[in-house]
Amino acid sequence: MYLNPVGFASYDAFFAEMIRENKFSNTEVHVTSLSPNVGLMDNLEYRTYNALIASDLIKATRQASKEGFDAIIIGCFYDPFLLESKEISGDMLVIAPCQSSIEVALKLSNKFSVIIGQKKWEHEMHTTIKEYGYADSLASFRNVSMSVSEFQKDHIVTENKLLEAAERAVNEDHAESIILGCTLEFGFYKTIQEKLKIPVIDPSIAALKQAEQAAMLKNKYNWKPSRKWSCEAPSEDDLNKFKLFTKDYEFGNRIIIN
Repeated sequence: MYLNPVGFASYDAFFAEMIRENKFSNTEVHVTSLSPNVGLMDNLEYRTYNALIASDLIKATRQASKEGFDAIIIGCFYDPFLLESKEISGDMLVIAPCQSSIEVALKLSNKFSVIIGQKKWEHEMHTTIKEYGYADSLASFRNVSMSVSEFQKDHIVTENKLLEAAERAVNEDHAESIILGCTLEFGFYKTIQEKLKIPVIDPSIAALKQAEQAAMLKNKYNWKPSRKWSCEAPSEDDLNKFKLFTKDYEFGNRIIIN
């Protein structure tokens, strides 16, 4: 499942097309969005918006696990509530774009830069990267002064801004690879990569490929989430006692890609 973690379905067709172009032929992916009850935010640029989706994101993760998905992708580069989602995911893998992109970048280089929309994003993303243990591999953040909703409006403008920021990251910050720091920066990595001659990681594709690999490893080698110590999940007895997850979660939208 590729979960668009807002209650706003207009991006779903966009993500579905991305997945259709890049998934393995034998992978089935459901593109979903949260219930409209979370609000009409079309982005998670602010911590306030992140906080408001928390309950629905956890319920959606639980529902995806109940439906038998091998993996779920939380489709936002902030990787919102990743640890919390992993805790309640059962045997299902939880994949997130920031973590996935860094893991790919560090297979190809020693130092990466992240191209973000606005300076506002840097503090939260920097905190996440430090928490993952990758701070020493971060060359820089470069912002293009664009909001999430602007990335897909004028592709020429977006491409030029991303390319300019990436060039500065390479030439001034000595980045050896570039990560595009928003899932809606999809569709621009090829041109930038061809011009700069270094790896440019698209976070949506990185997350999709990490999810497919995780599903394969789970099914072939039974490598599924640990439930020991810090990974322990709430007991089913407690969940029943506290009357949590008593109803199936209703997604706002669902597109099935075979």
